[in-house]
Amino acid sequence: NSRGASSLLKDSIPVTEFSASGPFEGHDLLRRGFTSVKSELLPSHPLELSEKNFQLTQDKTNFATLRNIQGIHAPLKLQMEFRAVKQVERLPFLHSSNMALDILRGNDECISFEDILNDPSQSEVMGEPHMMMEYKLGLL
Repeated sequence: NSRGASSLLKDSIPVTEFSASGPFEGHDLLRRGFTSVKSELLPSHPLELSEKNFQLTQDKTNFATLRNIQGIHAPLKLQMEFRAVKQVERLPFLHSSNMALDILRGNDECISFEDILNDPSQSEVMGEPHMMMEYKLGLL
């Protein structure tokens, strides 16, 4: 064969063309989670966005109050502690209770829905640990 190695590389088909895409693509539960037809068909309730952002709004209100009472150093210190606590995480396939974050927010002495019936967004099915770690590290 008189063709060189460079022409062989030009003629090769990229691996991305072999991936399934289009209407017959398989749904990847590990990366995308479960599909919900209900969320695609029905519009969300007006209060749903407010409920999703409740903790953020609560934190902003608490920081503003703290700033007015103690000065700017207090909310800045608390925000640094929040960031430090959020950076500490468990392996992706293990559920974390975020106890340190609850203590900083003052929710450690409150009994809420999640304490009794668990968070509805948390699935009881644990994924495969090796696949989840490879996805988190970018190996997949």
